[in-house]
Amino acid sequence: MYRKHLIILLCVNVILFACSRKNDTPSLFAGFKAPANFPTTAYDIVKNPVTKEGFELGRKLFYEPRMSRNNTISCGDCHLQTSAFTHHGHDVSHGIDDRLGSRNAPPIMNLAWHPAFMLDGGIFDLDLQPIAPIINPVEMDETMDNVLRKLRGIPAYPELFRKAFGTPEITTARLTKALSQFMVMVVSSNSKYDRVMRGEGMQFTTAESAGYKIFQQQCNSCHKEPLFSDFTYRNNGIGAGPNNDLGRYDITLNAADKYKFKVPSLRNLGFTAPYMHDGRFYTLGGVLDHYTNEIQDMPTLDPLLKGGLRLSATDKEYLLAFLQTLNDTTFITDRRFSEQP
Repeated sequence: MYRKHLIILLCVNVILFACSRKNDTPSLFAGFKAPANFPTTAYDIVKNPVTKEGFELGRKLFYEPRMSRNNTISCGDCHLQTSAFTHHGHDVSHGIDDRLGSRNAPPIMNLAWHPAFMLDGGIFDLDLQPIAPIINPVEMDETMDNVLRKLRGIPAYPELFRKAFGTPEITTARLTKALSQFMVMVVSSNSKYDRVMRGEGMQFTTAESAGYKIFQQQCNSCHKEPLFSDFTYRNNGIGAGPNNDLGRYDITLNAADKYKFKVPSLRNLGFTAPYMHDGRFYTLGGVLDHYTNEIQDMPTLDPLLKGGLRLSATDKEYLLAFLQTLNDTTFITDRRFSEQP
């Protein structure tokens, strides 16, 4: 009996020791994992699987000012984490030498589900998307050759590329793939809405529930759950704007695409003002006023918006309450996505 008790005691001690060692060990890098309430990704993760080394290299490149001509502008300067990776407070974003662009920088968020990129859908591959701001004269105003040359001259980078890709060569393809590994990991999926949908012990308030019903009746045709965009291109009746941005027409040269822009996600609107492609509305109340009273009839206006939305003052209050449930504070404070010391 004594030997039996001794064996049991030894086994318990071994288990307790193993558990204590496990708790002392840093958690392993989990890689990309789609949230339970999200659909299949558009980005092919299998062709560019996210590794710890690739993600960390992509994050470093995202905050690297040497990607710009005068080494002052990084991707993170126009995509601020605290603003859900948008350029908060600017109607149109500005880049190198404080040059003004023509559009409000869209959020870097849930990009693994986007079939195309930019507000006009002009880029179809996330691995190619970073090249556009790097070579744009009002954003980073650099060339890929110069970027590669600068990175090759920094001792840390060849080793980081070796860890991520097996050899120290720094190429355009590797640079953009590393950035993609970072960007596909930048997932916002922990708002109150998400926790309610996943049955994690949260419930909408009366106002939020009423707003959700209004959303489903009047907004869900374009802003489809759970990503809150159907990724189509539509003219929402705000008119041409001061710079007469023709939107998707500049990509397709199809007159039916004039003044059409990608339907934006409604996630994290509490952090991303101002709104619309040119940042003309500073409040969500202003956005709802537009959809009820200010839509401009144009040849390419989306048929769903003819005559505007029917929203009472109370409807707007409820709808705003629901939209607040799409704010994800975990997302804007997640240290994994922040610039590292």
